[in-house]
Amino acid sequence: MTSTSSFDAVGLAGGGNRCYWQSGFLKAYSEHQPLSPRFYVSVSAGAYHGAMFLAGVGDRVRASAFAFAEKGQRGVDWRALKRRESPLVVGSLFRQLLASEFGDEELKALKAAPPMLIQLSGLPDWMPGALGALGSIGAYQMEKLLTDGTHSKAGLRMKLRPTWISTHNLDYPGELVDALMATSSVPPFMPVGRVRGRAYLDGGLVDNPPLMKLTEVETKGWKTLLLTTRYGRKPLSAENRVVVGPSEDIPVSKFAVGDAAGIRHAYEVGLRDGLAFARQGLAAANSVS
Repeated sequence: MTSTSSFDAVGLAGGGNRCYWQSGFLKAYSEHQPLSPRFYVSVSAGAYHGAMFLAGVGDRVRASAFAFAEKGQRGVDWRALKRRESPLVVGSLFRQLLASEFGDEELKALKAAPPMLIQLSGLPDWMPGALGALGSIGAYQMEKLLTDGTHSKAGLRMKLRPTWISTHNLDYPGELVDALMATSSVPPFMPVGRVRGRAYLDGGLVDNPPLMKLTEVETKGWKTLLLTTRYGRKPLSAENRVVVGPSEDIPVSKFAVGDAAGIRHAYEVGLRDGLAFARQGLAAANSVS
């Protein structure tokens, strides 16, 4: 029996802690159906979950994240101001997690897996990082008020440039950490990202979910799978594209560092949805075999 649900490219949207749904989906689906696309494209926290999945360390990284969240740490530490650091702790904690979980072996595994294009928002040369962050985040919030927020492109109006870094082109683990931080850069929660000396902001500011790269290959007839994280508000589908999102609401806050129940719920919904989608593909394969 052969599967009829293979995909040439897989897109992972952003969504902060909601992206734990993607972790569950990818784990459950891949255990029942082959998932070997030519490439992945990811944005914001979707890149973090894509990296742990492709490196084969998802169970370990999630266990670390869940264990930390169980401590119930607050997201604000005012004492940090005395150290001239941001009182919003999610950025520093996220970097610590990435640095501890992604080393030489994980980068080697990523290079052996299909490439993942990590999407960033590049700043114009004339634009300081703080100005770009302030303007782009403001435009993003305004866009959400005026639209349903299913496809964010506010950064393009601020002249941000979509940029992609392939996991196959990263030279050492620190660059992977920098890229994962940069694609999630949403000041003031997350610092302005820097990769190879250049400033970047969250890749979702120019295109979330990451449809640019998917559209390029869909016009060639490639079949794509897009994993969004919004419940009840899926982006428009297209020819050759399958869009899948959570089957129920995921109310976890995007940047919460101590909501263990919230991120576990997101992950568990993903497990159920991934299994259901895999079974759907198997049923289709059986019907034509």
